[in-house]
Formats: sequence, structure tokens, C-alpha cells
Amino acid sequence: MSTIFSLSILQSALELGCIYALVALALFLSFRILNIADLSTDGCFTLGCAVGAMVTLSGHPVLALFAAIGAGVCSGFVTAFLQTRMGVPSILAGIIVNTGLYTVNIAVMGFSSNVNLFACDTIFSLTKETFSYGWYEDWYKLLIAFMIVMIIGVILSLFLNTRLGLSIRATGDNEHMVRASSINPLFMITVGLCVANALTALSGAILGQYQKSCDINLGTGMVTIALASLIIGETLVGKRGMFKKITGVILGSCLYRFMVALALRLNVPAEALKLVSALIVAIAISFPYLKEKAAFYRQRNHNRNACREEASANVSH
Repeated sequence: MSTIFSLSILQSALELGCIYALVALALFLSFRILNIADLSTDGCFTLGCAVGAMVTLSGHPVLALFAAIGAGVCSGFVTAFLQTRMGVPSILAGIIVNTGLYTVNIAVMGFSSNVNLFACDTIFSLTKETFSYGWYEDWYKLLIAFMIVMIIGVILSLFLNTRLGLSIRATGDNEHMVRASSINPLFMITVGLCVANALTALSGAILGQYQKSCDINLGTGMVTIALASLIIGETLVGKRGMFKKITGVILGSCLYRFMVALALRLNVPAEALKLVSALIVAIAISFPYLKEKAAFYRQRNHNRNACREEASANVSH
């Protein structure tokens, strides 16, 4: 068991969990808050990684993060434009943008399917000396990723409690009521999707610098990963309080990566990881329903036993 649960597995799971948590937060904003199924996540994640990688190659790893955020905002705006101005259903709009982003991404990468960053400085290598002392010398990547995701989480929590953020939340709850309150729901959808895609692209840029490479197929299955993290987080923490929800999403992302790391450690073939992800999502989604049904059957059996005891007592009298 000690060979399965090692410190290196925990460290790697936490590092990747913090990075992928940004995508889970993006899905939380689009899927949970706005009630929109944004399927452009896969392409937008690769877009952020591609833009970030090319800017990093030019010697600006910090600027690469902001460039990726800008690219994500553009992707979210196009998706929102198709929905709000062209009348395209949200699912189809996401598919259209995701398909078009494949060509955009490969063009950004210089029509190459892979970009190597091993000879470049990254945000991790630049800050390595800052965390090169004490017990955290080998944990500097985790500290950097954790600080980034916590800063983003706090900012997102504060944003969703502002007047604009509350309007976005109200739009997801009841678009017709928002329109009756003289709030433009189309603008709220656009802002929400731009913010969500900015987080997705930022995650892609950070992952590219983390693994020092960018691949055109990097974002494949990202919706499944983010959905699994979101559902696991909601199951663990619950749905009360905005900051509590965001914290749950981050914890869910870390736990999901830990499950995947254990699957790899147990010699599950890499080709089967998508199946493992699908099973995790299915179990996570079904767990609240199964828990509710189990409570119902327990209560029903308890009531039946109480009735039988009462009937037996009446007969004895």
C-alpha cells in the first residue's frame, strides 16, 4: 500500500488539481450559474495553452498568462455572440466554436501540432529561487499553482457578489424575470461566458508552462474532467455559500486528479483513462440521487417496522 499512496503521487495530484481547478471554476460559472452547457471548453483550453506557449517562447512567461486570458475572452465572446445575437442554441454554439478553434489553435502554434518549451523560462522556473529554501523546496510548483487558484477563487467569489455578479446569477435563475427588471440578460450571458472562457484559457496557459509543452489535442475531454471535479466538489462540500461552492470545486478537482493518479498507479492503461473519467463522472452525478433513495428506503423500512410493532402491541392487548 505504501507504494501506491506515495508523497509524489499526492504532490502531483495537488499540482494538477489546482491547475485544472480553473477549468472547473469556469464550468461552475457557465453550467451552474448561467445554466449554459458551454462545449467550447476543450478548444478554449488548447487556445489558452497555444497562445501562452507562443508568448512564452518569445521570452514573456508572465505576459503569456494575460495573453491567454485575452484569447479566452475572445473565444467566450464569439460563443456568446452566436447564442445571443444569432439565435444559435448554446450546445450548438459551443460545438461550432470548438470546431473552429482547432484551426485557430494550430495556426497560433505555427501550423505545428506540438510546441516545446523546455528551453524557455516559465512562471515556475522564474519563482523557483523564491521557494528554494526550507521544507517547501520541492513543493514550489504546488505553492505557485495553489496561490494562483486561490487568488482567482477569491476574486471570482467577490465578483459574483457584486451587482454585476448578482445580475449574472439572476440571469441563470430566471432570464425573463431579469429582463422584466430592466437588466439586459444578453449582456449578462456575454460577460459570464467571457469570464468563464478566460479562466479556461488561463488554466491551459499554466498547464503548458507546467509541463513545458503544448499539444493540439491537449484539451480533449476537458469538459468531462471539469464536470467530474464540479460534481465531486458539490457532493463533498454542498451548495450553500458562494465561497464554499468555489472551495468545493477546487477540492473536487484535486480529489479527481488523485483518483486518476491512483488509476495510473494501479497500472490502468493510459488509453482507458477517458473511460475512468466517464465512470467517475457517472458515479459522482449518481451519488446524490442514490444517497437520497437510500435515505427514502431506510425511512420507509423504519415506518414499516414501527407499524408492525404498533400492530403487535395492539394484538397483545
